[in-house]
Amino acid sequence: MVYSASAVLAQSEHHGSFYYVIKQAIWTSIGLAAMLIAMQVDYHRLRDRRVVYGLLTLTVFMLLAVFAFPAINGARRWIKFQGFSVQPSEISKLALAIFLAYFLEKRFGEEHEFWRTFIPCGVVTAVLAGLIVVEPDFGTSMMLAVTFVIVIYTAGARLSHLAMAAAPAFVIAAGLLIFVPWRMARLVSFWDPWADPQKSGFQVVQSLIAVGSGGTNGLGFAQGKQKMMFLPFAHSDFIFAVIGEELGLLGTLTVLSAFALFLWRGIRISFMAPDRFGRLLAIGIVTGIVAQALI
Repeated sequence: MVYSASAVLAQSEHHGSFYYVIKQAIWTSIGLAAMLIAMQVDYHRLRDRRVVYGLLTLTVFMLLAVFAFPAINGARRWIKFQGFSVQPSEISKLALAIFLAYFLEKRFGEEHEFWRTFIPCGVVTAVLAGLIVVEPDFGTSMMLAVTFVIVIYTAGARLSHLAMAAAPAFVIAAGLLIFVPWRMARLVSFWDPWADPQKSGFQVVQSLIAVGSGGTNGLGFAQGKQKMMFLPFAHSDFIFAVIGEELGLLGTLTVLSAFALFLWRGIRISFMAPDRFGRLLAIGIVTGIVAQALI
């Protein structure tokens, strides 16, 4: 699907229709290699205090370092090197999951303590989320908040403490939406993209046209029309719309089923973990991935 969605753009920009799919294949291979290596490492090694706080420190440093690099599409989210880039906000999801699992295991039996348990976890989450909001990247910061809520609730935190934290968090989130014009415009266009189909609603409208055109069975692989410079970022941000157009409802349900399978397996691993650290780590990692996909 990356090839189908990117071939026209790749030919236009890089004089070769396989540019983006080759790039994706390289990173997929690196990811698979990293997965195979990680499978051989005992996850209890992540329980080391030096690993936990070292990764947190490195993540904060990288989140600050992004402001030294040029903005891309109005945001400073990447640390760019020759030939590739790193997005620290993605690393922050793993760093937060590891920290919460480590800290909440240390506080076993004290999950209900507001100052000793809840506040330290909330402060670390707020620091990471705050740095990401400034980039700006509101969506990923919200995902960190969701991970925090799910993990600390699973660990046994009181609902009253979560409610106390939810009130100021809601006010801050509302302020970030209401008082930032472009973010408010995106929210309005989400509810009614047809109100401004040529500007703020353009991306959503084009993606809806793609999905609607696909129907149940789709137009067929590589037969989609929206990727012909109508749908922006068709091979990345909006590839789900290309799948809907070319593979139809069956294709999109297959993607959703894959995430549902991942969620079920992740929760099963969490329940079957032999210790508290493994249980919370699994639920934190799964939440970070599935919640982002759901949004």
